[in-house]
Amino acid sequence: MAPRRNFRKTHRFLVPIAAVPLLLTALTGSLYPIFESLDMKADWLMQLHTGNFGLINLQSFYSSLLGVLTIILAFSGLGLLINNRRGGGNDVAKELDL
Repeated sequence: MAPRRNFRKTHRFLVPIAAVPLLLTALTGSLYPIFESLDMKADWLMQLHTGNFGLINLQSFYSSLLGVLTIILAFSGLGLLINNRRGGGNDVAKELDL
């Protein structure tokens, strides 16, 4: 039971860290064409979209980072799903340590 609990805690720790750049990329990628269609200058959105955050420039490896984070979250989520189905326990209170 302890490895599953540690695995779940690791996944819960990684999700917010990975979600921020993934959501930022999705948001800026969706907003950029809207701004362009309205003839508004939106170069700053493309800079954010590609990983240039002003003083912190991650453009050289930002795409790779997003890919690795997506793969890690997908596999850890699938691992939790498979472990939950194998264990059979759907007791939410027990899973949430209540």
